[in-house]
Amino acid sequence: MTTNTHNERWSLRLGRGAGRAWRGYLRREQRVAGWLVTRGVPAGATSTVLWIIKLAVLGALLYSAFWLALLLVFAVVAAWLARNVDYDDECQPEWREGHGGFGLYDKNEWRHDTGDPDEP
Repeated sequence: MTTNTHNERWSLRLGRGAGRAWRGYLRREQRVAGWLVTRGVPAGATSTVLWIIKLAVLGALLYSAFWLALLLVFAVVAAWLARNVDYDDECQPEWREGHGGFGLYDKNEWRHDTGDPDEP
């Protein structure tokens, strides 16, 4: 069994990094709690303030995630509609007899060719 550390999976490195970040966050939270207690804030109020901050950050993250998910849903729907649009239903001009003589007309009776209706 080899102990080569260069072949570690990226998920393992990501997990270790997340663990280090979480431990660092907990150390900073304990420092803030200690700082608030030394300033005369009761310990119960300190933990309440820290929980309020955590819930506010969680709410902001969920709010951002909601709008990003909604944007993704709209992008997927727009892509699906663009893929399934039928371009043959548009006003394609066609050759026919119209109010200005035989020519290239669209469905709104507008003539698109440059022919003169008075020419024989």
